[in-house]
Amino acid sequence: MAPKAINPTKTNDEILNNTDAAEYIGVTPRTLEVWRCTKRYQIPFIKVGRLVKYRKSALDAFLVSRTVGAEV
Repeated sequence: MAPKAINPTKTNDEILNNTDAAEYIGVTPRTLEVWRCTKRYQIPFIKVGRLVKYRKSALDAFLVSRTVGAEV
């Protein structure tokens, strides 16, 4: 069975570059680069050539996983 292809017209998940993703979660772009290299946090990312992109939903999931003291 072939893997199911993602249909971009069915998803409204915004894709952010490294700078925009860093700004969205409140860190510097360099911090995201270090986290990727050291695997400190396993935030899923998309690699397109030398470019790195993040799905907004992956960043939201990361923020939820880092939330302390709140019922989710």
